[in-house]
Amino acid sequence: MRFVESVEITADADRVWAVQTDVERWPEWTPTVTAARRLEPGPFTVGSSARMEQPRLRPAVWRVTEIDPPLVFVWESDSPGVHSRGEHRLLPLPDGRVRAELVMVQTGPLAGLFGLLGGRLLRSYLRQEAEGLKRRCEQG
Repeated sequence: MRFVESVEITADADRVWAVQTDVERWPEWTPTVTAARRLEPGPFTVGSSARMEQPRLRPAVWRVTEIDPPLVFVWESDSPGVHSRGEHRLLPLPDGRVRAELVMVQTGPLAGLFGLLGGRLLRSYLRQEAEGLKRRCEQG
């Protein structure tokens, strides 16, 4: 299953990147994350991980598997029967704004069932995260 949401933000990529990669502060700008904790100190890079708590979902540990600052970070998480890959991509626009693209890809033996039962929730969460990111980055 693959879910995608995008939003255009009136801010540069560095500003959006700073907000996106400060994962412990996500609960301040998106209602889809109630708690977020980095599991190790240091820079946000490949191998960095965070424990995320979200309404109606089990807590999950996400580990960064790809990063290209300030444009892309990808992290992954496993739960029984489902492997989740969250992609955060920033596409600079000619006028100085940026398009943020949030992608959730789920694979594994239970991914289809989870997508059928939880797809509406995931689409809603991606939309809320995109809208919250836009608000936070445009606040100044």
